[in-house]
Amino acid sequence: MELAALALGWLAYAALHSLLAAQTVKAWVARRWPTFARGYRLAYNLLALILLLPLVLASYRLPGEWLWRWTGAWAWLANGLALAALAGFLLSTRWYDMKEFLGLRQLSEPADEELERGGLTLSPFHRWVRHPWYGFALVILWTRDMNAPLLLSTLAITLYFIVGARLEEKKLVARFGAAYREYQMRVPALLPWPGKRLTASEACALMQRARHGQHEF
Repeated sequence: MELAALALGWLAYAALHSLLAAQTVKAWVARRWPTFARGYRLAYNLLALILLLPLVLASYRLPGEWLWRWTGAWAWLANGLALAALAGFLLSTRWYDMKEFLGLRQLSEPADEELERGGLTLSPFHRWVRHPWYGFALVILWTRDMNAPLLLSTLAITLYFIVGARLEEKKLVARFGAAYREYQMRVPALLPWPGKRLTASEACALMQRARHGQHEF
């Protein structure tokens, strides 16, 4: 029953998180509460964090026999990969507008500018995977020791990343057209794959195409 409750908790979290991220919901909020619209992104992030904490806490506090534990050289490898993923995440923030991502910039700017800001940005990490933050998170998650509650939560988060990436990419295809569709064909979504990457010059060319023809189909 405890595992079922945890699974339902993750399902409810994913549904609410996706619903509040929908453009239709954002537009409805902007029409109904135009003053609040500028703080929507910040409120969305804070709510996501607050609702996430009980699920993470339950994942670690629920009892369960260990399904696997990394020991010896495997533990060094697992922890090394997790630390490398964390370092990659921190380094990748150089190519993101973190004020905009967190919702701080929107507090002082018109809400509708958020939707049209910037073009397609392909950092060195984006040349290997289309969603590097999701990829880094998956490495960290799957290199941990696992019991049943932790495995359930890890599977739930992994599934949400897969679904969330697809929903996000529908918006990106609508915005950047053929340039983003080519990017999808050339680069894997979450984890690197041999032979599937962009060179620096190819990434620059795609960004240029997206900048000059965002609605090319």
